[in-house]
Amino acid sequence: MKLLLISDTHLPVRAKDLPAPVWSAVDSADVVIHAGDWVSVDLLDALEARARRLVGVHGNNDGAALRARLPEVARVEVNGVRFAVVHETGAAAGRERRCARAYPDVDVLVFGHSHIPWDTTAATGLRLLNPGSPTDRRRQPTFTWMTAEVADGALRKVDLHHLPPG
Repeated sequence: MKLLLISDTHLPVRAKDLPAPVWSAVDSADVVIHAGDWVSVDLLDALEARARRLVGVHGNNDGAALRARLPEVARVEVNGVRFAVVHETGAAAGRERRCARAYPDVDVLVFGHSHIPWDTTAATGLRLLNPGSPTDRRRQPTFTWMTAEVADGALRKVDLHHLPPG
């Protein structure tokens, strides 16, 4: 199973649309996971129409219309791998310990908010992934998103993709 992980798209505030390589990744993914801060319901509608399967949560910049359609935390199992998706996890310091306590029954936690890519594993084995942002790089050198593969009940491959500004 191929996964696309995105977050913090902030459409249409930070960009008019997702970059073409991200739409291409949507088309090839079995599951698209969005970790919040959509800003516009239009992107949710577009991803629901185009993605084979969409899992998403609302973020701190998402208004009432998105909050009515998306949970704060989503949980899904993909080929035996238990995922949770949430927008915010708090400060970077102590993140692995906090998240391992908060999500003891999860294999992978996908989160956003910081726009900073993150890929670590807690002492409990919980994998924490933040794909950054494909549309608002803030102080990062590139726009980012992640793809991953799940096979035989395990997360087999995680790739961080970069798109330079301009």
